[in-house]
Amino acid sequence: MHRSDIGIVACSAEGAALCYRTICVEGAAILGPHAHPEITVYTCSLADYMACKYRGDRAGVGELMLASAHKLKAVGADFLVCPDNTIHQALPHVVRRSPLPWLHIAEKVASEAVARGFKRVAITGTRWLVDSKVYPDVLTARGLAYMRPTQDQNPEQIEPVLFATSRSESFSIAGRP
Repeated sequence: MHRSDIGIVACSAEGAALCYRTICVEGAAILGPHAHPEITVYTCSLADYMACKYRGDRAGVGELMLASAHKLKAVGADFLVCPDNTIHQALPHVVRRSPLPWLHIAEKVASEAVARGFKRVAITGTRWLVDSKVYPDVLTARGLAYMRPTQDQNPEQIEPVLFATSRSESFSIAGRP
């Protein structure tokens, strides 16, 4: 049985480590004890990504992502995942030129939200992410409403839920109902 080789296009160490661990744990749950797909992680320096982010250079971020994609293809990856929400803003600069297909993080969140019957999703994270169209465009296309923190709320704080919304309403933070 061929298991897909997964290439992780890492940006931050934290996101890459969590993604790697999640694939290993979920892989065992699907493939059997101790089994998971082959995984290769590659990252350019976070400083390179941040230099582009501070300049507002999405195309530059995209070039870093493409460099990672080519390296991961060369070592046998079948598809790519990027666990960093924020740099998904550059994915439109990447997809057409990529040597491999990408899992789009917002597409997966939207699919899960629809499957669970959610009607609205809360978008939290860095200000770069919260202010971006990464999630709104995908969520709206799937018929989902979304909420963002207001300016006086700290969008980088995941816990506790910062919205003055009834808990009985359907929305998700960090993948939890």
